[in-house]
Amino acid sequence: MAVESGPTPLGTPLPDATLPDLEGRAVDLADHADGHVLLLAFCANHCPYVQWVEPQLAAIAAEFDGLRIVAICSNDAHEYPDDAPAGLRAQALRAGWSFPYLIDATQEVALALGAVCTPDFFLYDRAGSLQYRGALDASSPKNGLPLTGDLLRRAIAHVLAGESVPLPHRPAMGCSIKWIAS
Repeated sequence: MAVESGPTPLGTPLPDATLPDLEGRAVDLADHADGHVLLLAFCANHCPYVQWVEPQLAAIAAEFDGLRIVAICSNDAHEYPDDAPAGLRAQALRAGWSFPYLIDATQEVALALGAVCTPDFFLYDRAGSLQYRGALDASSPKNGLPLTGDLLRRAIAHVLAGESVPLPHRPAMGCSIKWIAS
């Protein structure tokens, strides 16, 4: 089921979190940011909305000096085995992603940020302050609009230049995060 991202207040600090990568190594988000502009991209292997944006995300990673990207999968991998580490490795390889892909198995990071869908993008400035929460562009797998990445690219350019990202931010839209049943 497709959902849109909700509001996360701009200026929200980067969460203090350490998550395992696909090889089980701990990655601290703050250490990874380390004074760079950081894009957190909530992703999932099985989601057609993420599959749609994979090539643009790879291109953006190669395009911007000073930008670091971290993909995070918060889906319940027990119920959605394509989103377990083996599936995420296959996705990163297929998509040409060279950035870290982290596993939020407890879903604490998604909950802390208010992430609700995949893909869902959170862009932080060099000080670790949220500057953009929104969509890659206006396209989706079935709406016929071209995949350009223009909204996220403009946001990144503004943040790299030390500028605010003009409002409004178009909400991200995609598959709902697959929450662990309580």
